[in-house]
Amino acid sequence: MVDLGNYNELEIAREVDFGVYLTSEDGDILLPSKYVPEGAKVGDKIRVFVYRDSEDRVIATNLKPYATVREFACLYCKDVAPFGAFLDWGLEKDLFVPLQNQKEKMRAGQTYCVYLYLDETTDRVVATTKLGKYLHNEDIKLTENQEVQLLVIGFTEIGIKVIIDSEYIGILYKNEVFQDVRLGDKLTGYIKNIRPDNKIDVTLRKPGVTGQVEVESASDKILAQLQKNKGWLPLSDNSSPEEIYLALSMSKKVFKKAIGTLYKAGQIRIEEDSIRLNTDSSK
Repeated sequence: MVDLGNYNELEIAREVDFGVYLTSEDGDILLPSKYVPEGAKVGDKIRVFVYRDSEDRVIATNLKPYATVREFACLYCKDVAPFGAFLDWGLEKDLFVPLQNQKEKMRAGQTYCVYLYLDETTDRVVATTKLGKYLHNEDIKLTENQEVQLLVIGFTEIGIKVIIDSEYIGILYKNEVFQDVRLGDKLTGYIKNIRPDNKIDVTLRKPGVTGQVEVESASDKILAQLQKNKGWLPLSDNSSPEEIYLALSMSKKVFKKAIGTLYKAGQIRIEEDSIRLNTDSSK
């Protein structure tokens, strides 16, 4: 059976003027000429995405949608109607979000995080912004420090909401993130803590890259920047975490430890609003 809303490997059955037909258990499926790989011939098996087009026909394409059935994605809303909204998912036909699938009424020009599924009634791929029923934190099969894939789906006062491995919901605390993060970003993260209430805390910091090794690396980076900037940097204990991260791509905590180490070694001077390379170190 063909897997609608997903990739299928199908054999070219015959050629026609407007494309080729691919054989499947559900009947032949058209792959229009513009999507036929160069040199493809009858008998070849090719990987295609299969879905229903605007005329409700099952059709194939070699275009790659931004997400497939049973996946989460953050997509741009192109248009809205009284009965639903239409999202850009990388194909000629937009992805439909029925009105009853909208947690809040969607607006054109905004980006929304959705889950894609095959509607049993219409046999079409649709999306929903009601993500709760597809995310389950009851039976968590994760361990602390485990590497996971994160999808950024929202922002709160304390942090960034993420989907973990397309299965769980978690949070990145704002005071532990020192890079620009946007809705829909896909990040590699690590499980920091699984709480008794099954809430999951994640971090972008790789386990083990801490302590002295991290401080030594930061110290080397600060020295390199000082030498590049004629022995001076407009950063100090009073600088904001954002200023420090923008200049050096490190947290304020690590920065303070690193300049403390450099100061004790006599390599820098710490001033009120800046740090300077000691004369002997700059030679």
